Amino acid sequence: MPTLGLGTWYLGEDPQRRPDEIATLRLGLDLGMTLIDTAEMYGEGAAEELVGEAINGRRDEVFLVTKVLPQHATAQGTIAACEGSLRRLKTDRIDLYLLHWRGSVSLEETLDAFSTLVKTGKTRYWGVSNFDVDDMEELFSLAGGDAVATDQVLYNLTRRGIEWDLLPWCRQRRIPVMAYSPIEQGRLLSHPELQRIADRHNALPAQIALAWVLQKTGIIAIPRTGSPTHVRDNRAALDIRLTDQDLAQLNRAFPPPTAKRPLEML
Repeated sequence: MPTLGLGTWYLGEDPQRRPDEIATLRLGLDLGMTLIDTAEMYGEGAAEELVGEAINGRRDEVFLVTKVLPQHATAQGTIAACEGSLRRLKTDRIDLYLLHWRGSVSLEETLDAFSTLVKTGKTRYWGVSNFDVDDMEELFSLAGGDAVATDQVLYNLTRRGIEWDLLPWCRQRRIPVMAYSPIEQGRLLSHPELQRIADRHNALPAQIALAWVLQKTGIIAIPRTGSPTHVRDNRAALDIRLTDQDLAQLNRAFPPPTAKRPLEML
C-alpha cells in the first residue's frame, strides 16, 4: 500500500462538483497516489460510483479500499454489501475491505464472511476501522484474526491518543495504521506554530500537518480532497522532511498523550 492515498468522504454528493472530483482522483493516480479509500456509507454509495467512474480503464493502477457498515456485517450481509460495492465501483475485486466500525454483529460472523470473500477473489485483504486496542486484542483471539491487514483510525496533530497504546500495538505486529482526516479537515491549519514551520519550508500549513503524519513509521495517510490544486499540494507533502527542531516545536504545540485516551472518531 502507498503511504499517501486519496480519501473520498463527502465526494460524489454534489453533481456540479463531479467533473472536478473525477479529475482530482485521476490526477492523484497520475501523481502516484494510487490508494483510493471509500465506503458504502459515503453518500449512500455515491462516492463509490464516483470512484468507479474515475478509475475506469485504470483499475490495475489502483489499490482500492472500501468498507462495509456494521449493520450489514453479518455472514450473508457482508457478502451482499461487498457485491453492491463491486457493482458501484465497476470492478471485479476490492483490494482491501474494511469493517467500518464495530456494531452488534459478532466479529466471528464478520470474519467468516471476510474469509469467504478472500477465497472467492472478491477481496484480496480485509481489515478494520475505528478499532481500539481491546477490539484488536479480541480480533486477534479469533481463528484467522491475525490476518487483519490494517486498522483505519482518526489520527492527526490534534488527535494523538493512539500513540499511547494502539499505534505501538500495531507496530509490534507489523499492522499498518491508516490515518483518516490527517489534517483534521482543515481545522488546525490556522495554528501559528504550523505557519512558522511552513514558512521555514516554503510550504503550506496543511503540508506540514500532512508531512508530520507521513513521517511516522507504519502510517498511511488518506486525506480527502476534491480539488486538483489540493491534491498537488498533498503530493508535495511527501517531499517535506521535518527536522528535529520542527518536530520538537510540534510536540510543544500539540502535546502527545500522557495517558490512555478513548479512541476518537469523526
